[in-house]
Amino acid sequence: MRIGGRLAAAIEVLDDIGRRQRPAAEALKDWGLSHRFAGGGDRAAIGNIVYDALRRRRSAGWLLEADTPRAIAFGALLLEWGETATSLNQALDGDKFAPTPLDETELRTISERRLAEAPQEVRADCPDWCVPLIESSFGSDWVEEGAALAARPPLDLRVNILKADRGKVLAELARTGARAAEIAANGIRIAPIQGSGRHPNVQAELAFQNGWFEVQDEGSQLVSELAGATAGMQVLDYCAGAGGKSLALSAAMDNHGQIFAHDAERARLAPIFERIRRAGNRNIQAVSRRAELEPLKDHMDIVLVDAPCTGSGTWRRRPDAKWRLTQRQLDARKAEQAAILDTASEYVKPGGLLAYVTCSVFEDENGGQVAAFMDRIGNFIPVDHRDLWSGRIGSHGSSARFATSGGISLSPALTGTDGFYFCALRRMG
Repeated sequence: MRIGGRLAAAIEVLDDIGRRQRPAAEALKDWGLSHRFAGGGDRAAIGNIVYDALRRRRSAGWLLEADTPRAIAFGALLLEWGETATSLNQALDGDKFAPTPLDETELRTISERRLAEAPQEVRADCPDWCVPLIESSFGSDWVEEGAALAARPPLDLRVNILKADRGKVLAELARTGARAAEIAANGIRIAPIQGSGRHPNVQAELAFQNGWFEVQDEGSQLVSELAGATAGMQVLDYCAGAGGKSLALSAAMDNHGQIFAHDAERARLAPIFERIRRAGNRNIQAVSRRAELEPLKDHMDIVLVDAPCTGSGTWRRRPDAKWRLTQRQLDARKAEQAAILDTASEYVKPGGLLAYVTCSVFEDENGGQVAAFMDRIGNFIPVDHRDLWSGRIGSHGSSARFATSGGISLSPALTGTDGFYFCALRRMG
């Protein structure tokens, strides 16, 4: 397929997403099933246009003064693919599968607009109702951070030190352009793709199948390191999901001690069993029923709460979620977080740590949630997070935000990771 056919397909998928309010991944999968003639390169390019259009929906639409699938798809190519209005029209000319070329009105609008002169919320590619939330979290950096949340993400890997070291994995992945991560001790990064490119299928690598590494954002790796699990500890991963952080904690503990991986929704835990087998983790026990946790109360050295949240820190990877999110959903997540914190705190032993984590950049879900918890439950206090960072991560202290009330925030513009929040609270009695 030429660029015209790919652009037309992307517009069709974007229209489907908008009309049916469905996740982008589902819409792209259905399009691929109904257009089996499209090769892997075509599907990757169409997906890139769709995701770029969703990431840059606000700025792409502003560039053409319209919020239609056509406008944001064309705008994405202008903003992210190095195209110009002239080059696009030349590429579409004579292509019977292409959308109609840019007309005189569209060409004039594009020529008159400069993104640097756009309103702040446009440059931040942020929904209007989220602007106060983003600004509250990032202060004067909010536009830069919003724009970073609208950029293409890298592919991050975590070396499984139970089976390999970083040098060994880098040697295996040399042809992919992989390099050591900037901050995470066992992290590897493959840079964001360009244009119609696609990341290598690292899960097809023999090294992955042998358990040498896992796919995990560097920010997720860092909060796992900050939890501070060491050999011999008793750890409860209270919202374990598919088990990514449980696996990281198990490796840090060198398979000694015990990790209880719990999730209230049993289906979320399903992938953990294969991941444990592949990675060689022997100290993880999956627990789906709350009743099975009863003997653990007041006995855990660390309780990690990777709380359900809006996922605003992952907008680079799930940009469609940014435009579906509502205040009502945020309020629901906040209520869940409060209930989970209260329950999870019961498992922490005196002197133990309650580690609260979100992949959100909203202060309401982060520091605000911790402050409200401490008001309700009086026997937890935050540790010194600068000391914690220095002891666990070492240098790179300028790559994180440290709240005066406790807690650490990671973000795309400052840290180069997805958005994460981490706060460790010590139980005093």
